[in-house]
Amino acid sequence: MGQSLKKLAPGSDENKEREIGQIIEDSYEKYFGEEAIKKSSREVTTSASYFTRAVCEIVEQINTSLNSTQLRLPKVEILKEIYEKHYLNKGQKLEKEEFQNILQKIIIQSGFTGFGSKDTFLFIFGIPLITYFIKQRVAPKSIPNEVFIPGVTSASVYLLAKLNKT
Repeated sequence: MGQSLKKLAPGSDENKEREIGQIIEDSYEKYFGEEAIKKSSREVTTSASYFTRAVCEIVEQINTSLNSTQLRLPKVEILKEIYEKHYLNKGQKLEKEEFQNILQKIIIQSGFTGFGSKDTFLFIFGIPLITYFIKQRVAPKSIPNEVFIPGVTSASVYLLAKLNKT
């Protein structure tokens, strides 16, 4: 179920895709599956407020599993608009395909807060730039810039990978 979310997972690696897909699968069963309908009435599980609460809890679960990048919570107006546009069988049980389409649209609309991307930009651009300025002040002729800048950038990317920030 999470195959179409490949592009949304930071780094697009298989583990994060599987995690997101599994969260969506489990959440569908928890909120819209047969057990959810048995616990509460069909009217409750097809209401917009129930759907809104379910999406917020799913987004929170995805944020927890991804650790570095956070998804923004969608605005209520956008959530209602997408829900009404894509939920075709009003009053009926929400199908998995409809649920996936709705959730995908919501994630695309709301986007990421970018905490993980800030770390990446800091490591790839910030550290090499700062070390370049320090080198220029301390010993400008000791190492040629053509060697120094790529070397520092490579070292910072290596550190980023070792710290599991990507």
